[in-house]
Amino acid sequence: MSARRKIRCAIYTRKSSEDGLDQDFNSLDAQYEACAAYVASQRHEGWTLLDERYDDGGLSGGTLERPALQRLLEEIDAGRIEMVVVYKIDRLTRSLADFSKLVERLEQANCSFVSVTQAFNTSSSMGRLTLNVLLSFAQFEREVTAERIRDKIAASKKKGLWMGGNLPLGYDRHPDPKARTLVANEEEARTVRHLFSLYDKLGCLRKVEERATAEGLRSKRVIRTDGSVKGDCPLSRGQIYYLLRNPVYLGKIRHKVKIWDGQHPAIIDQDVWDRVQEKMRQASNRSRVRGGSDARQRSNDPGAWLTGLMQDETGDRLTPTHTTRKGRRLRYYVSNRLISGGKDISGWRLPGPALENAVTDVIVGHLQHTATAHQVLAQPEAGSAEAVQASVANLVTRLREQGGQVGADILASGEIARGKIDLELNPKTVASALGIAADHLHPDLTHITASFDLRRRGVEAKVIAGNMAPQPDPHLRSMLIRAHGWARDLKAGVQLMEIAHRESVPGAFIRTRAQLAFLSPNIQTAILDGSQPPELTLKRLVSVTHPLNWNEQERLFDF
Repeated sequence: MSARRKIRCAIYTRKSSEDGLDQDFNSLDAQYEACAAYVASQRHEGWTLLDERYDDGGLSGGTLERPALQRLLEEIDAGRIEMVVVYKIDRLTRSLADFSKLVERLEQANCSFVSVTQAFNTSSSMGRLTLNVLLSFAQFEREVTAERIRDKIAASKKKGLWMGGNLPLGYDRHPDPKARTLVANEEEARTVRHLFSLYDKLGCLRKVEERATAEGLRSKRVIRTDGSVKGDCPLSRGQIYYLLRNPVYLGKIRHKVKIWDGQHPAIIDQDVWDRVQEKMRQASNRSRVRGGSDARQRSNDPGAWLTGLMQDETGDRLTPTHTTRKGRRLRYYVSNRLISGGKDISGWRLPGPALENAVTDVIVGHLQHTATAHQVLAQPEAGSAEAVQASVANLVTRLREQGGQVGADILASGEIARGKIDLELNPKTVASALGIAADHLHPDLTHITASFDLRRRGVEAKVIAGNMAPQPDPHLRSMLIRAHGWARDLKAGVQLMEIAHRESVPGAFIRTRAQLAFLSPNIQTAILDGSQPPELTLKRLVSVTHPLNWNEQERLFDF
């Protein structure tokens, strides 16, 4: 009789917070002991526990970038692990999208996994659906926790508390760690007041930067916990711009677009602040109209700011037009030949606001990517990286808040084709907006190529451009979760009309929506993470009877 094949097992443990990790027996140890006992109970199946531990303490399950998990995956890829044992599935990950990646990677390496507290068999379709439901609620719990943290930060800032981040020049943290506020650093405060005074007198960022460099003014010096020094560099134009716009110097705390009274002292007078902000606004207006009458016309009519800037793959201009439907004025960009030459199936007819928003989003995404990848400057400098990113963030904010007024200035030209959009930015305008010399820009910064598509959703045409972030449909997502609850009730023997009475809805409402719980895992995952096709609406899902076969479901709903 041949010996039973050994299955090499590794235990993975994780804890989101660092609380209690310094104890002799902590949560990671408890998870490990439970998993080790489970492996021992499967010794008759050939399970053998490996000596090395894979513990991630103080790390969120919302990302796969965890040291121990990465080591574990490397061992799995090398074929040295055949079974991963976890205490609960959410210890491995709380993200459905990440979970699908992990499952695919484990399958390629012929590796399985098991949760010692959640019994299911992933070899069956019902087991896989159960697993997806478990991960759905794990992800829901993580998102609720994140919302709770965001709400706490917003409430704390509303009370004027300093909630961390890079310390602004002119302030230090309060010596009492429990006091979430700032105290003035008088030596640095003099530098800040001097910079405001220089701009109040000169009215030009370039001149202020030159004077600051000549006078040896430098950014805040911060000593990290490892002893290294951050900052203490000559002030760049971007840093000066960010400093002059920071309401913290008025004794305020900013949270997104709202500004609250802070608990720290102001180091700039209100009159000086108001004068500087007005001069900066006037300077910004001057830069926007510097391009001549066309630029002035576009800035005065931001609703059609792509006029004269975009063309289709044939070189035909996209011309603005409009129609009136039920008293509403609807704007479009149309290939010019459709207006002057009649019908042409190759011509474009695009919803105006959607195209303008898509172009803005593509530019914003490109700028954010180049800033993250340090590709804004032709020769990146460590000392100026933070200032460059601040300048890009400011330009992105202006694009999002002012839209066409800023977009019309920085966009030189654009072309759309089936599946692709190409944009060329104006290097001089971009350089001016970032406070950087045009010849210092990375050569690829002003060239953008992204995906482009026009999809129909009922009577609505939706423009899909660039690497758009998933946009979950909150109503559809909520209904999917409720459908799982109703399906559990029905399985437990609760009558459909009892559920309908409890929910105060007709029986047909429950019947048509409970079937969402039996959609294929791929469709459910897409609904939860927001990657479903735009055409997949709740109305479409409840208007038809779903096939029992998952493959047929996915064909029916265009997956």
